[in-house]
Amino acid sequence: MNLPKIKLGKYDVSRVICGGNPITGFSHLNDALDIEMKKYYTVANVHKLLAECENNGINTVQFRGDRFYLRIMLEHFEAGGKMQWICQTASEMRDLKANVREIKAHNPIAIYFHGTEMDNLYHAGKIEQARDIIKFAKDNGMLVGAGSHMPEVIEKMEEERWKTDFYMCCLYNLARKPKTEQATKTKNEEECFEEGDPDIMTEVIRKVKKPCLAFKIFGAGRKCGTPVVVKERIEYAFKKIKPIDAIVLGMFQKHKNQIKENTDFAREILSGK
Repeated sequence: MNLPKIKLGKYDVSRVICGGNPITGFSHLNDALDIEMKKYYTVANVHKLLAECENNGINTVQFRGDRFYLRIMLEHFEAGGKMQWICQTASEMRDLKANVREIKAHNPIAIYFHGTEMDNLYHAGKIEQARDIIKFAKDNGMLVGAGSHMPEVIEKMEEERWKTDFYMCCLYNLARKPKTEQATKTKNEEECFEEGDPDIMTEVIRKVKKPCLAFKIFGAGRKCGTPVVVKERIEYAFKKIKPIDAIVLGMFQKHKNQIKENTDFAREILSGK
């Protein structure tokens, strides 16, 4: 079953992309769900997830560039898998340029600078550090993006003409203040999902001429309690972003086939039925 696609550089990318947060237990809801996700997503179940994505027309995933995911994708390709992957820098790595080189060796179609780390650098007045890493990846021949939870950060990068090919844009501004823990794990109770945030970020997305990949369209599980709500949020996202943009959905397969549900809705919505 095919899905409509966008162009990311020379690549054809499905307009629904599978995100990686549930796989490593970043629910953004509570510690109990974090643990449940980690227990479910064994290596075997991650490979089942990739196969189910392919079965439902998703041809691209968005995963972190840490050792776990590098191993997952290596195994996927060695087994004959064809999934394209967009890789996020792993902010916990001591040397991000070394991280970029290692990521490149594992054949992603693109790399992007981690949004939470980008936002922390912005708050600290050190955002040029991110620009340096993006330039380094670009100089190494990679398709390069930048992530952020803050509309003003996306606007700043565009105004300053950063050498980005695309943006990862969170529909909710989870970075109104710097994160107080490591960039990959912030306390759930510190995160604020404001109702008006999606309208603000999607307005910025529509102004940006480059492809944007919109994520957390369900408010990290807060707005997907029924199939009706799931469809509404997917419809909202596609209505508010550009035709050259895609959505990134984290999917937890333990209790139901979220991949099939999400892609069925996406096909229906994008076909105009």
